[in-house]
Amino acid sequence: MKKMLLMLGALVLCAGTALAAELVRLGVVFPMTGPAAVYGQNGIKGLKLAQENRPTVLGRPVKLMIVDNKSDKVEATNAANRVIQKDEVCALIGCLTSSNSLAAAPVAEKAKVPMLSPWATNPLVTQKKEYVFRICFIDPFQGAVAAKFARENLKAKTVALMIDISQDYSVGIAGFFQRAFTKLGGKVVLKTHYNTGDQDFSAQLGAIQAAKPDIIYVPGYFTEDALIARQARELGLTQPLLSGDAAQADELIKIGGKAVEGLYFTTHFDEQGVTTASGKHFVAAYRKAYDEAPDSVSALSYDSYNALLDAMERAKSTDAAKVSAALAQTKDFQGVTGVLTLVDHNAVKPAVILQVKNGNFAYVATVNP
Repeated sequence: MKKMLLMLGALVLCAGTALAAELVRLGVVFPMTGPAAVYGQNGIKGLKLAQENRPTVLGRPVKLMIVDNKSDKVEATNAANRVIQKDEVCALIGCLTSSNSLAAAPVAEKAKVPMLSPWATNPLVTQKKEYVFRICFIDPFQGAVAAKFARENLKAKTVALMIDISQDYSVGIAGFFQRAFTKLGGKVVLKTHYNTGDQDFSAQLGAIQAAKPDIIYVPGYFTEDALIARQARELGLTQPLLSGDAAQADELIKIGGKAVEGLYFTTHFDEQGVTTASGKHFVAAYRKAYDEAPDSVSALSYDSYNALLDAMERAKSTDAAKVSAALAQTKDFQGVTGVLTLVDHNAVKPAVILQVKNGNFAYVATVNP
């Protein structure tokens, strides 16, 4: 009897090992806590919905190995190392913010593990990388779209910049906006700086008040954008506010209230501007699952999962080199955020412009590359 139990135990163990070997493990390095936690939580909603709709690849079940990078660069590096070394994932989805993605990318590159970022727009994330990709457009495009909108739609001749110098994203996009705005004949009359977590912006806004720009460009994250808007309006500043894709979170409106009414921002996705069949299916499924509207991060995360599995199917393998080669050849992928092609590991795809109107995000326009 003892011998039979041992044999049965061995069989169970072998079966469990075989099952584990069949799993396709995808590492997910998202900010689940810290200042960027809202983005991470929305991204996970998109990923889980994608996994429910497509639970297998190459006939094997997919398992998401989710790790919290705590909205921190060092933690992003540690988390990427952990899922690669300990969990032996065959690919990474993440990070979300540019700063964290810049920290994790060298880890994936050194380990030769494909990394696909849903939302990191800083161009340096993928530069000179063989295994690092992104599913979103990059800031040179986003900055140029914002500058063109400022000049042509808002009729702005002058602008003041408010830049979060602790975030690579904010520094990068502000620079690209400035170049494009100047090239279009506009003038930057003032550049001011702040850091993530700051609460008082009176000094910067006082200087802006004296400079009298036509608009204020503030490409920061939603908390600081909302606080800046409130304090600007309290000081009597009435200029239009223009931001970037990190403004797209319901918390912007919850924190900013009436002060963020009229704020414009460039972003990746809005359900009113959906053009693909997959996009329409995603919106309906997301609303049914979560009883809320999807945002850019959830949509981009959904696209990242499907684009990665699509590359594996085309490669007929989960081998890192083969998957990376397939990702690099992604063309006319029918994503929920639009039809995309990867060029030099970056997505070429449309941008969307939204405005806060009557306490909601209102669709303004879609801008093609």
